[in-house]
Amino acid sequence: MTERKDLLQVLWSGADVLRGKMDANEYKTYLLGLIFYKFLSDTYLAKVYDLLNDEMPDSLDEAQLQFEEAMNTEDAEDLLKELKASMHYTLDPEMTYVSMLNDVKNNAFNREKLQAAFNRIQESDVLFNGLFADVDLYSNRLGTGDQKQSATIAEVLKVLDGADLIHAEGDVLGNAYEYLIGQFASETGKKAGEFYTPHGPAQILCRIAMSGQEAKKGLQVYEIKTPYLIQFKVA
Repeated sequence: MTERKDLLQVLWSGADVLRGKMDANEYKTYLLGLIFYKFLSDTYLAKVYDLLNDEMPDSLDEAQLQFEEAMNTEDAEDLLKELKASMHYTLDPEMTYVSMLNDVKNNAFNREKLQAAFNRIQESDVLFNGLFADVDLYSNRLGTGDQKQSATIAEVLKVLDGADLIHAEGDVLGNAYEYLIGQFASETGKKAGEFYTPHGPAQILCRIAMSGQEAKKGLQVYEIKTPYLIQFKVA
């Protein structure tokens, strides 16, 4: 229970960076979008490491290093094809969360690189169309001009680095979404239902979304305003 509480505290700390620049209804979009991007990126790196070593990585930095090395070998194309088949999206080494964070630490982060990662995921499969459409990295709410806007996003990325979405047990991403949405609702004085679809209807919507996708192994479907997750596994 302590581990889960710590994780949620890390996620909520990310909201502190945006609070004051915009209201909760706006900054929830940024925070949830970046959390989901981190989840996709970290999961992708873990899969890369598993394909290369047949085990989970001890750290994402280690997985990032092996990914970069693998992309410089003659097997790079085969690796990407296998990743696309199992994950339904692809990322270049410089598009991962780990790479973005390294840029932040070296004062070299620019939102253009993050936008490129968003675009790559969205264009990888029809399942991801418009996934980050509401995360406006060019909004004046983030600051005036490229430097300030990039700095704001960089600060959020740095804070969210403390969220381990790979090694924690249970539906970590779902729990995080539910917790944060509850916090947003409390701050705005509105009912949580205005921010996310209740569990029952969300389950129905997810199953409708999965209809006709049965051939895709390991398919995961999220109803965008809820933490509910359905995973379809092909025997």
